[in-house]
Amino acid sequence: MQLRGFLLLALLTLLALPAAVAKKKDKVRKGGPGSECAEWTWGPCTPSSKDCGVGFREGTCGAQTQRIRCRVPCNWKKEFGADCKYKFENWGACDGGSGTKARQGTLKKARYNAQCQETIRVTKPCTPKTKAKAKAKKGKGKD
Repeated sequence: MQLRGFLLLALLTLLALPAAVAKKKDKVRKGGPGSECAEWTWGPCTPSSKDCGVGFREGTCGAQTQRIRCRVPCNWKKEFGADCKYKFENWGACDGGSGTKARQGTLKKARYNAQCQETIRVTKPCTPKTKAKAKAKKGKGKD
């Protein structure tokens, strides 16, 4: 009889343990790592080396400060930041005067309370005509 009681107690302990761990994980996700604070303000992700890759983001809430790991994609646009996500229109026609084409993007998502512009305009150089590319390839092949 004592063995049955012991096994029942052990079983209940094992069943209660995952529920306690899940509650602790929920608390960590809501605020910041290991805190009861609700209004965290997060700074930009700063890569550990160069201008992209793994780095850290600092957050503050009252007198508390936390650092969490983050990652800056290597193809991000530095002008408007890695935490601002935009939906872009198609590229416009080539402007002969400046030799560039442009498109506009509207803000889709601002991560970690980032200060993002609602709309942005980006430009890139016009690509040369396909005939010019074909001539350049033929010229290189003859050497």
